Amino acid sequence: MNVEGLRSALPSAVVAPGDDGWDAARLFHSGIGEPDAVVRARSVADVQAAVRWASAVGAPVMVRGGGHSAWGSVPGGLTIDLSALADVAVDGSLVSVGGGATWGAVAHELAAHGLGVSSGDTASVGVGGLTLGGGIGWMVRAWGLASDQLESAQLVTAAGEVVEATDASHPDLLWALRGGGGNVGVVTRFDFRAHALPSVVFATLGVSGDARPVLRAMRDALSDAPRDLTVTFMDVPPMDPSAPEGATITACWIGPDEIAARAALLPLLALEGVTEIDLGVRAYPDILLDAPDFDPAQPMPGFVGGNALIADLGDDAIDRLVAFREAHPASVLFLRSLGGAYGDAAQDSTAFAARDATWFAMAGAFDIPGMLDDDERAAAVAEWDAIEPLGVGVYGNFTTSIDPDWVPRMYPPATLSRLTGIKRAWDPENLFSRNHNICP
Repeated sequence: MNVEGLRSALPSAVVAPGDDGWDAARLFHSGIGEPDAVVRARSVADVQAAVRWASAVGAPVMVRGGGHSAWGSVPGGLTIDLSALADVAVDGSLVSVGGGATWGAVAHELAAHGLGVSSGDTASVGVGGLTLGGGIGWMVRAWGLASDQLESAQLVTAAGEVVEATDASHPDLLWALRGGGGNVGVVTRFDFRAHALPSVVFATLGVSGDARPVLRAMRDALSDAPRDLTVTFMDVPPMDPSAPEGATITACWIGPDEIAARAALLPLLALEGVTEIDLGVRAYPDILLDAPDFDPAQPMPGFVGGNALIADLGDDAIDRLVAFREAHPASVLFLRSLGGAYGDAAQDSTAFAARDATWFAMAGAFDIPGMLDDDERAAAVAEWDAIEPLGVGVYGNFTTSIDPDWVPRMYPPATLSRLTGIKRAWDPENLFSRNHNICP
């Protein structure tokens, strides 16, 4: 594709194949892209010029913040890199965040003000992608999703116009931004309502033996636990670089009260096979993970499995999830508690539905050559296909799949219909299609 017109509009921001710095420009956190060009936007005006060019030539747009999305690997099109738009401004409890900021940087800035916003678990994840996809974080039971804390947003539309989306000015647009993905524009600024957060109590518990009774006890304990507590269960093989080998429960309690946190965790600490590894007060930024950057010499393997937002984590669901992990040595099992403030939002109040879910679960086998043959791969697919219907939806932020089949599984029919109408109004040519795409 000829990008000379784009160079004329943005002479110092465009990088294309053959240019010095091309390999660095197309490298993102999860891989190496092959777009027709990358625009390193330094201002909202840069984003406008890039969008107008893409619209004129019919180039699909991929927006990059933290760079964890699988969409960066789709060849062709225009990548708009927002990483330079990363300012954080605090005005009381209102926090304005540039569209290219990462959660680790935001958490550090907010910690200096004694504030926090419930974000993801990983410091390098982009504010934009996580929020637009919903955003399940460590304070989800107390404060809801990251998108639930979104007060307003500034975005560049498919027409290249700048719009301020609020509940008063553009309620449908803001509704879609709260969980509907990047389908309606390039968000250049997010405005969040932050919460007081002096520190957290963070605990790590080791789990040995049969995980089933532990997960049942964890489910029962969280059914009426204080909203200040959110827990995660993870069981990973030794080849997963993101976490230590084995099964653990990690827990986050809002605030510095170790006694209250320990009391809330007592039903788990009393279980056979559960041991306390660590429990203490931490600064919130310090509990965010540092995910390794993409290594071309050791690309991440494929993932055979999926995730589900589960309303009733019954014994059958627990048995199936644990059996999946046991059946595949190179597999991962992950559960995160929901409920509380997450469930306070009405099902149709945002584009992120499934508000009756009380747990998020993910399981998958790593598709490593020599460890997963065709029969085992087919078995893993069949096992997950039997688990997913136990949920009430799936979470788009926790997949590397770019299969369009994910969209109707993410959004119930009424939500998808409303999103389609909003997409048709704001992006009728589907310029913003490199995402879990709502077709206009």
